[in-house]
Amino acid sequence: MKKYNFNAGPSILPQEVIKQTAEAVMDFEGQGLSVLEISHRAKYFQPVMDEAEALMKELLNIPEGYRVLFLGGGASLEFCMVPFNMLEKKAAYLNTGVWSKKAIKEAKAFGEVVELAASTNSIPMDFEVSQDCDYMHITTNNTIYGTEISNRKLAEIYKKKGNVRLIADMSSDILSRPIDVSQYDIIYGGAQKNLAPAGVTFVIVKEECLGHVTRHIPTMLDYRTHVDGGSMFNTPPVLPVYTALLTMRWLKKNGGVAWIDARNQKKADLLYECIDNSKIFMPTITDKEDRSRMNICFVPKPEYEGLFDEFFQFASERGMVGIKGHRLVGGFRASCYNAMDVEGVQALVDCIHDFEKMH
Repeated sequence: MKKYNFNAGPSILPQEVIKQTAEAVMDFEGQGLSVLEISHRAKYFQPVMDEAEALMKELLNIPEGYRVLFLGGGASLEFCMVPFNMLEKKAAYLNTGVWSKKAIKEAKAFGEVVELAASTNSIPMDFEVSQDCDYMHITTNNTIYGTEISNRKLAEIYKKKGNVRLIADMSSDILSRPIDVSQYDIIYGGAQKNLAPAGVTFVIVKEECLGHVTRHIPTMLDYRTHVDGGSMFNTPPVLPVYTALLTMRWLKKNGGVAWIDARNQKKADLLYECIDNSKIFMPTITDKEDRSRMNICFVPKPEYEGLFDEFFQFASERGMVGIKGHRLVGGFRASCYNAMDVEGVQALVDCIHDFEKMH
């Protein structure tokens, strides 16, 4: 039976990327060594780092003056590194869920934190950004609650921020749609949603924004260390970086970010239409503009709550993997990251329709 991987993370990767990674585990590019055992200082690994940075810049149309870093620690470490490097007196955070709250908690150790607005079931926009803030921080997609900042609201945020630096956690929607990187000073995220297996963190950083805080920054927590070291000040997560490169090659080969953006929209439209018209299920996010395309959350209607276990069993037997919602939300969550194809989403839609016919 074919399995359809809707896990929220670590999550689905393109099949050809998995096969290419497996081949490199046995023999990395004909070197007679596994990618698991090669030296990151070897002359044949440096091109991996160089191409990975170049491809990220190409796919996202990143302007001059930015560097792309591949680090360890996950986005959770970036919650600390961002204020360590950027927060001198005051920062503004838009609170849209669990990961925003974790970022806010870390930032409070370094200075004043202004919570602009807070919501877990929508993207609030009723706020103003004080121009004396060192930066504004947003989380563009919220995996647990299933909200995402739309392109229209991002454009509004760009206006609201004025001259304040903008920083974004894009762990779960990087490379899923075009973005105007020039509006940001730092974009970061764990790669285990749309880019690579767990273990590597991407950071897109504008070099000009660094070096402006007066505090001492430990060597490993200073972005300038990793800019100067080309992401290899210490041993990088070699295997995930290599897989990230393969994923970006796959994305470029198929048409780049414009292609995946259109495919992601098609998938989201297909599943949301099914849920909106369902007799048994309903979406958790009512405002269509704020719905995530990456993490589509839905629950049984009140009169059908007793069917939760039955549907989960039914879907599991049809090959649906990882569709249980987060414990804070309950219900179901279909994570439709870049590597999930339309066929997989259609299989889930058919599963829902067939379950409804039984009831």
